[in-house]
Amino acid sequence: MIKLPALPYNKLIVFGLFYLACFSAYAESKPWTKLTPQQQEALAPLAKEWNSLPEMQQKRLLATTKRFHQLSPDKKKVFLTRLTEWSNLTPAQRNQARKTYKAFSEAAPDKREEIRRIVLESEAEHALPASGVLPQTASGVPAEAAK
Repeated sequence: MIKLPALPYNKLIVFGLFYLACFSAYAESKPWTKLTPQQQEALAPLAKEWNSLPEMQQKRLLATTKRFHQLSPDKKKVFLTRLTEWSNLTPAQRNQARKTYKAFSEAAPDKREEIRRIVLESEAEHALPASGVLPQTASGVPAEAAK
């Protein structure tokens, strides 16, 4: 845990007010119907919840749409898949994912490589075969379910 130097109370208040003033000027909520067709395409997985998202989150997401149309079709598909998965997470799951990401990004590079390898091996074990159908036992139950 990083320990920040203590600030005098009055400087902390001034900093907080400055922070709020700066970000409230940039944080202007934009309804879904006011997004461009390109923005709506990039953010389609969030269409239902867009109007209820915090303003700053909308701003961050809108920033990603600027790069979206430069992506290859395969990378667009990956982006939309990940955004769909993210939008399906509960707030608690999102917070846990943020904590995990933060811990991962603060880990030493060699430790990150070890974690990546473990995750990839785990995903490979649980991946569907290329056919998309799980192999079945003689009783017709998928082999994974029979374990």
